[in-house]
Amino acid sequence: MTIQTTGVPTSFDERYRAIAARDRRFDGQFITAVRSTGIYCRPSCPARTPRPENVTFYRTSAAAHEAGYRACRRCLPEAVPGTPDWNITHDVAARAMRLITDGVVDRDGVGGLAARLGYSERHLGRLLHAELGAGPLALARAARAQTARALVTGTDLPLADVAFAAGFGSIRQFNDTVAEVYGLTPTALRATRRRAESPGRHDGGTNLTLNLPVREPYDDGVFGFLAARAVDGVETVVGKPGGPWEYSRALALPHGDGLATARWDGRFSVRLALTSLADLPVAVARLRRLFDLDADPAAVDAVLAADPALAPRVAAVPGIRVPGAVDPHEIVIRAMVGQQISVAAARTHLGRLAELGAPLDPPAARDAPDTAPRPARQFPTAAAIAEHGRDHLRGPRRRIESVVAVAGALADGSLVVGPAEDPAELRAALLAQPGIGPWTADYVAMRVLGDPDVLLPRDVALAAGASALGLLPLTPESTAHWSPWRSYAALHLWRTPTRKAF
Repeated sequence: MTIQTTGVPTSFDERYRAIAARDRRFDGQFITAVRSTGIYCRPSCPARTPRPENVTFYRTSAAAHEAGYRACRRCLPEAVPGTPDWNITHDVAARAMRLITDGVVDRDGVGGLAARLGYSERHLGRLLHAELGAGPLALARAARAQTARALVTGTDLPLADVAFAAGFGSIRQFNDTVAEVYGLTPTALRATRRRAESPGRHDGGTNLTLNLPVREPYDDGVFGFLAARAVDGVETVVGKPGGPWEYSRALALPHGDGLATARWDGRFSVRLALTSLADLPVAVARLRRLFDLDADPAAVDAVLAADPALAPRVAAVPGIRVPGAVDPHEIVIRAMVGQQISVAAARTHLGRLAELGAPLDPPAARDAPDTAPRPARQFPTAAAIAEHGRDHLRGPRRRIESVVAVAGALADGSLVVGPAEDPAELRAALLAQPGIGPWTADYVAMRVLGDPDVLLPRDVALAAGASALGLLPLTPESTAHWSPWRSYAALHLWRTPTRKAF
């Protein structure tokens, strides 16, 4: 039995029907807590459906923890894709969750999180309790518990190293948290992995392979998108439509360089070589954003397929994804360099610029399993582009000066671009920069913020796809029925067969 959806269920009755149906599409979208047992579950838990009067629904596992529930040992509710709400909305709660999953609380404390969002610690705590049922520390603790569960059940990494990688301050804190959240010691939790999920592996040192949960169907076209735009030396892509695919790139992480290889072969896995295991949660969070693993394909496809002109494309490409970003500054520079030129020409220009990137040579990368070929360097920092970009960029002088000026603004902090910025404020800040117009600002919103409702009507390739489907002109009014999924519609239009590459 399945039920139809056009988004995340919000009413009690909708959510109760979802758990009665045991529909896996809702896993990660809300938590079911059962008073008679004291546990919380994912919606698809195979256990007997509890009576309605015993059920309370929560948006986050942290809220269930705060209410005194522990995780179900049978369904392991943490082993699911993330909540799609954080992609759809850009309110304070969603922005805070993006920063928490990126490790801001662990690195900078609640004060650092509040400062990034422009609120006092007390007011931010009130807002998050009202929206999510838990404060910043509880949400960060839940994120650490989720990382710990993934490592305990998904690798053979020594448990002491799991504690460090998950962000716990001590082994005792790790043991106490795991026992409280899951009702099992870490050792007992590891013993459940054979029946719960296929494990990854620990390749030694700071090298790990993990299987990442994804909401299906998952279209592998995001790999093709990245392949068409891969910058020599920074990224490598091997594969073809239908898979398997492997995408490798350098990562600039808080504790040092990293090397990531994402693979899709019917399931999604990632091999990481890190300078420090403490960067593992950050690396995974950024890769999940890059590959849009937390999207809700049922909701997207249901809305877009309702348009007769788009319906054949949705049927041909179910589960389409919008590529995100691991480095917001990189996306800004890429978008500026690629304005009004072909994808191939942009790759050439960016390849020259990439020579400014620092060589990738952390100890972890030297010891990593061979990948052929392997990225050699990081994408250059904004500071490096501001100082030396004129020597490597080619093209109109005005465009070069604009790129260098924006890089300088990014480097000195006068322009702030990140996944948790307010969309309207970010767009205004970008448009105030030299050489940035509406297309660039909207493209950055699509890639960096994960904004699902960006139209890009001035994009030539997108317009060609729209023309082939009889959808011109593209205006906010003519595409209103695609909302809030116009970014996904744009990917369908880019991939409509009218051009050699998208």
